[in-house]
Amino acid sequence: MSAQTHTATRVTATRPTTARSSAGGRRTLRKVLWGAQILLAAFLFFASALPKFAGQADAVRTFDEIGWGQWLRYLTGAVEAAGAIGLVVPRLAGLAAAGLIGLMGGAALTQLLVLEPAWALLPVAFAVVFAAVAWDRRAESRQVLRLLKR
Repeated sequence: MSAQTHTATRVTATRPTTARSSAGGRRTLRKVLWGAQILLAAFLFFASALPKFAGQADAVRTFDEIGWGQWLRYLTGAVEAAGAIGLVVPRLAGLAAAGLIGLMGGAALTQLLVLEPAWALLPVAFAVVFAAVAWDRRAESRQVLRLLKR
């Protein structure tokens, strides 16, 4: 066998392995993102939205400090609850994540400008995870948007 034939055989033989390993890496990434989505959805729903709806003293005080009224507490709670539910519905996860990026941007700005600047890092970190989810689920998001367009 010539050196040229040997090289061609080796290159051809590595292509399926590379395709399999990248598909395996994609599946692993998707599993990790699902874990993050579930944890963030639980946090958003139970630890963030429900206290706002229930009128927990800390939530009421925080929105008094923001100064825009308690209607914003209910609106924020509703967006968080809807986003949390959307994160665990595969077809809606990308769109929910994209919407939650906006919410986290507002939360980070509010922390920086009105409340406690050091706490701005938490919504920024959440936004980074939501961006990864939105990117990973972009095909599903396109399908939903196409259906809505009709």
